[in-house]
Amino acid sequence: MIFTARHALGGKVKGTALVAHDGFSARYDLDRIKGIFSRPSHKLTGQSYVGKILVLDTSKGGVASAWMLHEMASRGVVPLALVFNSVNPILVQGAVFGNVTMLAGFEGDITALVPNGATVEIDAGKRSLRVL
Repeated sequence: MIFTARHALGGKVKGTALVAHDGFSARYDLDRIKGIFSRPSHKLTGQSYVGKILVLDTSKGGVASAWMLHEMASRGVVPLALVFNSVNPILVQGAVFGNVTMLAGFEGDITALVPNGATVEIDAGKRSLRVL
């Protein structure tokens, strides 16, 4: 299965998808020291995001999430890529600053189309996500 995004940045990555129909805020949802989702009400609570391709509904938050992605990347405690149904400009800025590949905007609900735990390949140049 191949899905095409309306928006893309970054490069080519391949990894394990961590999927949930939930939002993403680097400030409120993550323990950035341990590399896990920490907000008790988040659907991925307790799971490691490090080196994973996060497939989530939407980005949340403001400027803090942007600089936090850069800080996480500088310590190697960062997702491999971010994939959203919708994304705000601030998190796009953070992905650029943190050198994190990102796709957003699909024809269907990407959180329902990509199986949790699947191996996926992203090619931002082609705006594509392929489930292997």
